[in-house]
Amino acid sequence: MGIIAEQMQSDLDALGKIEPAFARALKVAGYPEPRIRPRSYGTLMRTIVGQQVSVAAAASMWRKFEAFAGEELAVEKILGADFDTLRACGLSRQKQGYMRSLCELVASGALDFEDLPADDEEAIAQLMLIKGIGRWSAEIYLLFAEGRGDIWPAGDLAVQAGLHKILGLDARPSEKEIRVLAEAWRPYRGAAAIFTWHCYNNPAL
Repeated sequence: MGIIAEQMQSDLDALGKIEPAFARALKVAGYPEPRIRPRSYGTLMRTIVGQQVSVAAAASMWRKFEAFAGEELAVEKILGADFDTLRACGLSRQKQGYMRSLCELVASGALDFEDLPADDEEAIAQLMLIKGIGRWSAEIYLLFAEGRGDIWPAGDLAVQAGLHKILGLDARPSEKEIRVLAEAWRPYRGAAAIFTWHCYNNPAL
């Protein structure tokens, strides 16, 4: 499960002692709500469905896909479906390829969502074996579904923009710059990322 509220607050309090700008922002913005997603391949199926489409379109596709696959989302049933069946769920040829890649890895045992590597980089590498799942999607899964506290999605534009506000920087920092900056924030970078999203659209900051 994702980072729970108590852990989030503890991590952000610790982060505020390392970087005073976080402590100042916390007083204004308050603590973010936890973001928790199911620890399962179904979470990444929803990610695939939602790529490059609106929230409303993704919700519509997911309802159709789940009605076909069932709540258990049996990978064998998905792998056995033909193109037209999945197309009727709204899945493009590309999305079908990504979905089949995920299902094949799960069915073969090459990817076990109950036993991903404890090392974050190794876990990211395993998840990126799925076609269509890049580093950002893998990081988001590990942060919100597994609650890994030191995940740092430095390539996320909202994380960069949030840090721009929190730290009072002259310009939005690059991915490379915030990777260097965040080294001092280990092992609390996951909470830091969630807090930057929390601050991104906060008009008080």
